[in-house]
Amino acid sequence: MGPQGTIARIAIAAATSLVGCGAQPSPDGPAGALGDDAVTVASFDFPESELLAEVYGQALDAAGFAVRYERGLGPREFVQPALARGLVELVPEYAGSALQFASLGESRPTDELAPTTAALGRVLRDRHLVALTPAAAQNTNAVVVTRSLAERHDLAAVSDLADVASGLTFGGPPGCPDRPFCLGGLEDTYGLAFSAFLPLDVGGPLTYQALEGGYVDVALMFSTDPSVADGDLVVLEDDRGLQPAENVTPVVHREVVERWGDPLVEAVDAVSARLSTDRLRALNARMAGGVPRAEVAADWLHDEGLA
Repeated sequence: MGPQGTIARIAIAAATSLVGCGAQPSPDGPAGALGDDAVTVASFDFPESELLAEVYGQALDAAGFAVRYERGLGPREFVQPALARGLVELVPEYAGSALQFASLGESRPTDELAPTTAALGRVLRDRHLVALTPAAAQNTNAVVVTRSLAERHDLAAVSDLADVASGLTFGGPPGCPDRPFCLGGLEDTYGLAFSAFLPLDVGGPLTYQALEGGYVDVALMFSTDPSVADGDLVVLEDDRGLQPAENVTPVVHREVVERWGDPLVEAVDAVSARLSTDRLRALNARMAGGVPRAEVAADWLHDEGLA
């Protein structure tokens, strides 16, 4: 079993313990990535996260740090415990979802960035983690329908689905039914009960194709997905404020910050300072067009004077 498989296996055990008994994952255990001469940057298992890991990793490399990557590790249930245990050392996170998970739902994020990141910092402290400065770029969950469906049922906001949801199929990530900002939240906040759920990819091309092809009527996509700007799609307004602030927020193991200090923090913060939602969507569009993520990251960092 390779390094990634080992990380996933240990992270699964940590996540099981975390969910099962509400305990914080222990920083003890395998030495992992801590103590070596490289910064190990990890990502979730969807393209934008892998791109962000590449962007921050290449920026660190340009600043003189040795960098290793653990790409596509899996969902947050795998990645956060791996980070807390020092199996990986830096993850570009999303503020609201990170807070919801790390606090076991006890601290509810809002659509306001400042209180959300302040609460995230407090929660992560007990896990030996540090949330660095968030970027302006954020990627929120977007409830999307085709324009033809929106016109047929006069849909402009998520609450407009209340009278028709029982006859519609919803498509989204496999974990969507249990997630507070996906189906679970749509039911609790909006009272929506769809006729069926179709598990798809994590806001990727399969979801787009299922929506366009009529296999699902409503889908969960990402607000930074270039497909949502397609004239054939309509993003429904989150009129009851279900979705929190999801600004890209690099989370780093505290040992890494203590060891490398200001040079590392400044290199990471310099990326965040230049990353807007529009720029992130443009980077995603280039990658969706077939440009390798490493090239997309390198070109943008060069244009921004960061590499």
